[in-house]
Amino acid sequence: MLSEPRSGRLTSWGNALFSGLVSPDDAVLAIVGDDAVHRVEGLPGEPAPVGLTLALGRLRATGLRIALPTPGHPLGLSGPPEFNARALEAGEAVVGHGTALGLVPRVWEAGPEGDVHVEVVWHCLPVREAPPADVPSLGEAERELAEALREATEVLTRLDVAGSGPVAEAAIDAYRARAEPGRQVLAPGYPPRAVRVLELAQRVGALVSLARANGHGGAVSASEMAARGEALRPVERTARRAQVAAYNSVVEERERGVG
Repeated sequence: MLSEPRSGRLTSWGNALFSGLVSPDDAVLAIVGDDAVHRVEGLPGEPAPVGLTLALGRLRATGLRIALPTPGHPLGLSGPPEFNARALEAGEAVVGHGTALGLVPRVWEAGPEGDVHVEVVWHCLPVREAPPADVPSLGEAERELAEALREATEVLTRLDVAGSGPVAEAAIDAYRARAEPGRQVLAPGYPPRAVRVLELAQRVGALVSLARANGHGGAVSASEMAARGEALRPVERTARRAQVAAYNSVVEERERGVG
């Protein structure tokens, strides 16, 4: 969770585009990022894949939401089963608001290390227009994240798990320092609280990633390793829920008549 999901960029900058806050060219440039090209396949009325600019204009959505599902947790999804299955396989998706269409990315990488060519094809599929599953409000997400971070740090430190103390803090700070130059966490139009929640969710996700990547630390017994896994799972779930809450906040506030 150290990197921004592609569905997050599409949701964020797509919402800014639909609100008239950025131009189509700027939105597409931000969505594509360091990838070589993005195309959309299966758009109604288009027999072949089309570019993002055309696709965003043809979606006729009033907004976009992100979904970050995992097995047993259909976070942000609303059906039908075919779309949910594709989204679960990809681990992410974008769901249209005001249109019964959604987008699921498929990524192709080619080339040697350091010169990887990345192409993304977004598969356009029908979605059910219904409330997304298990998405908290920004306030709920912020409270849950703060509590999850405290609990996870206490448990992982007690188990002497690598990535739970000063080393993790240094690594997270270094990651943020690398990301900050020219980095915009969310596109124009998002409330400051959404930016704060997303940054905290990324920080919590970084802690989880570091704890997993750095091995078992002092958790050498089976019971300690099980406790470590139990500590990480709900924290990661909380971070994913908070990410979805942040990206979806523009649409959720519009539905409540805020702003």
